[in-house]
Amino acid sequence: MSSNLPISSPYRSTPDAPVTEAERDRLNARLNAAYTAGTLEQEDYQNRLDRLFAAKRLGELVPVVEGLPPLPTHSNPAIVTSSGGQPGELSEARPPGRLTAMVVGGVAAVILIIAILLVILI
Repeated sequence: MSSNLPISSPYRSTPDAPVTEAERDRLNARLNAAYTAGTLEQEDYQNRLDRLFAAKRLGELVPVVEGLPPLPTHSNPAIVTSSGGQPGELSEARPPGRLTAMVVGGVAAVILIIAILLVILI
């Protein structure tokens, strides 16, 4: 049987390894996500679930994983994750840090000194 999965896939590289419960759970979650996203039809989804729970060896899972959307290879950085707001909503301003306050104060002091010197010299 020909497969589009990479040879490094555990389903192809170790086809005789037993299917663990953790692997079943991961694939079940992927199938559920694909079905919810609309990339799997009801009948295909049910057939893949039946194969998933009947499989004893990883090689038997090739038809289950083929054609599924790939797993994300990254996670969202903390700065990108949602704080609960809706898209387009403005979020609360962050309180200024001590460094910001010191920089703003320093710049204001320099401007004030320059203004005083200009008044004295003119």
